[in-house]
Amino acid sequence: MIEHQIERKRFVYSKDGQEGVLDYKLNGNSVNFTHTFVPDVFRGQGVAKQLVAEGLNWAKSQGYEIEADCWYVAKALS
Repeated sequence: MIEHQIERKRFVYSKDGQEGVLDYKLNGNSVNFTHTFVPDVFRGQGVAKQLVAEGLNWAKSQGYEIEADCWYVAKALS
């Protein structure tokens, strides 16, 4: 399950003491997804894809313009 930690401006997937994260910054009516990190233990399981999907769905539901400094998010947007 992915948790949106609004106060920390990130989405988090956590399991067994490990965390995968998608960080973002807000600026007016836009959101910039800045960084995605998935520890080795989660790689190849679609965790980054789930984090990005959750973040993008949230941004769209809020009506934000979406920017992506993170290459992985940029790839998902193209």
